[in-house]
Amino acid sequence: MYRYILSIHIIFVVSWMAGLFYIVRLFIYHTEANDRPEQERLILQKQFQIMESKLWNIITTPAMVLSVVAGLTMLYLNSGLLHTNWMWVKLAFVVGLLIYHFMCAGIIKQLRNGRFWMTSTQLRLWNELATIFLVAIVFTVILKSAVDWVYGLVGLVIFAAVIMMAVKLYKKSREKNKL
Repeated sequence: MYRYILSIHIIFVVSWMAGLFYIVRLFIYHTEANDRPEQERLILQKQFQIMESKLWNIITTPAMVLSVVAGLTMLYLNSGLLHTNWMWVKLAFVVGLLIYHFMCAGIIKQLRNGRFWMTSTQLRLWNELATIFLVAIVFTVILKSAVDWVYGLVGLVIFAAVIMMAVKLYKKSREKNKL
């Protein structure tokens, strides 16, 4: 039974992550539509609201719920996992990912109300946070107790810095191509 639940967990984690990655891309396009002429902007933003709503309500949030339910079921079936340090580290990252998820829900509401408090560059950086959580969770699960947490944390910080630099370089490249 455990392996069936694990399979379900993995499938819905993949779906959840895909939804999180795509929703923030939609936020970026939604925000960048502000730079378009009014009639085009109104059409684009209305379409982005529809896409965001469907992605969030039909794919991303149900996948999150099923991921969490399957994860909790696995912990119930194998409660010994709660006696391992790596599981608590993983659960801490999962809590961070859940916070990220609900903050994205807040961004959807703000965009729906015409409030754009993040620039497209800030949203690109925000998008990478989900990647950082994914990398941290996967490495924690795969390496388990074999990982030296100090090296793992340093590696995660370096990984995050590289991603942030890549976003900044991409922004400069886009600005240069506009000229």
